[in-house]
Amino acid sequence: MADALPPTSPSDADAAPGHFKRALTLFDAVMLVTGSMIGSGIFLVSADIARQVGSAGWLLVVWLLTGLITMAGAISYGELAAMFPKVGGQYVYLREAFGRLVAFLYGWTLFLVIQTGVIAAVAVAFAKFTGVLVPWFSVNNVLFSITLPGWHTTIFPFSSVQLLAILLIVAITAINARGVQAGKLIQNVLGSTKLVALALLILFGLFLGLNAEAVQANFHDLWTATRSPAPGAAGGVLPIGAGGLVIAIGMAMTGSLFSSDSWNNIGFAGEEIQNPERTLVRSMALGTAIVTTLYILINIVYLLVLPLKGSPEATTLAGRGIQYATDDRVATAVAESVMGQGGAYVLAVLIMLSTFGANNGIILSGARAYFAMAKDGLFFPSLATLNRAGVPGRALWVQCLWACLLCLSGSYGQLLNYVMFSVILFYLITIIGIFVLRRTRPDAHRPYRAWGYPVLPGIYVALASAFCVILLIAPDTAEYSRYGLGLVALGLPVYFLFGRKMGGA
Repeated sequence: MADALPPTSPSDADAAPGHFKRALTLFDAVMLVTGSMIGSGIFLVSADIARQVGSAGWLLVVWLLTGLITMAGAISYGELAAMFPKVGGQYVYLREAFGRLVAFLYGWTLFLVIQTGVIAAVAVAFAKFTGVLVPWFSVNNVLFSITLPGWHTTIFPFSSVQLLAILLIVAITAINARGVQAGKLIQNVLGSTKLVALALLILFGLFLGLNAEAVQANFHDLWTATRSPAPGAAGGVLPIGAGGLVIAIGMAMTGSLFSSDSWNNIGFAGEEIQNPERTLVRSMALGTAIVTTLYILINIVYLLVLPLKGSPEATTLAGRGIQYATDDRVATAVAESVMGQGGAYVLAVLIMLSTFGANNGIILSGARAYFAMAKDGLFFPSLATLNRAGVPGRALWVQCLWACLLCLSGSYGQLLNYVMFSVILFYLITIIGIFVLRRTRPDAHRPYRAWGYPVLPGIYVALASAFCVILLIAPDTAEYSRYGLGLVALGLPVYFLFGRKMGGA
């Protein structure tokens, strides 16, 4: 990895003056939105959702609610994006509505785990599915490990999956450090490819995979909610009453909302977009609508091909069902059911393309937020520079380094659980910022006004607030949510102790 890092001499590319280039068209922006949203989640999380709610009807309700929240958020969020089409996106919107402290806390959490944690997790997903084609890449293939003297427990196993994940992050960072044109080319090719591939998977499932037994099992009783234990966990199937159903849906939406996240990333690149006041709004609305539609359709295909309920001890695809698909790989099970063993390989390639494209979009956009923070004196000043290609090269490489460390630590999965509460919390605060700015800056130029204001943004605030409350009180998520708040709170002493040293006020 060291060979890939840029030189640090005064003559290096980052030391040269540069400027952002408005190279992203509407098509580029839509591909960035859809490509960043579609990673590995849609292929996996429906298994856990099926265990949480236990019926086809409630599974689809979870995805429909997720789509409603995401669309409401994107359509409302567009007002802020059009008002402040600057590099930094959500960080800038929070700064303008609530001031530097709230903006810093968001940027701190974004760097600590939201953006970098997702980069690490998606890279590992890419490496794991590469293992379907090349078995050498496996979490069980430990290349080396560290054992402390006198201890018999391995504390640092480094696997071939981690190696490939790190190489992937470094490679994508290097590509994006060469300029926004290189990054957008990859995003356009892979983004359009995986949209077509997902559409084909849906069509194959609808016309070739229809399973009469699965249809009967899934749709004869749509609304009887039950909860099933995770694979390997003790306990049996438990009925869910009306009161518990709200909690169950909220907990299940953790996975679907994570799968639908990153629609806001296009805002980070505001100064690199052509006609940003219109393109930002349109790309977020179009991108989220496309992805939401595909997600709902692919879940319908899951239900038409495989029974929702199953047993972890079963040895057949139908016997395990959606709930207990091997390693939660529901899409792989569906593809194998429709196309045989070859379907698993086809799906592995699709997910590799999907995760590569998602990481390209996330890596490209995230560094812009750190650049904006550094320009405000709230992050390392050296990151507030552009290289000769007109991109924040140093911010890209710092992001790369931290994401690689998260891969090495192996803690990215836990960190994502910890921070999901914070992700939705900051979205919630950002949408509230629309109401704040309507009051504090009534005469500000608004090229786009949130459609349905104040009803639609109000719906988002209500649903997102309910989701946050559920995560705080539900037994399975309360601890993670409190840790998520703790990660945000860690930024307070950093802001007050180091803000001045970094140049902040």
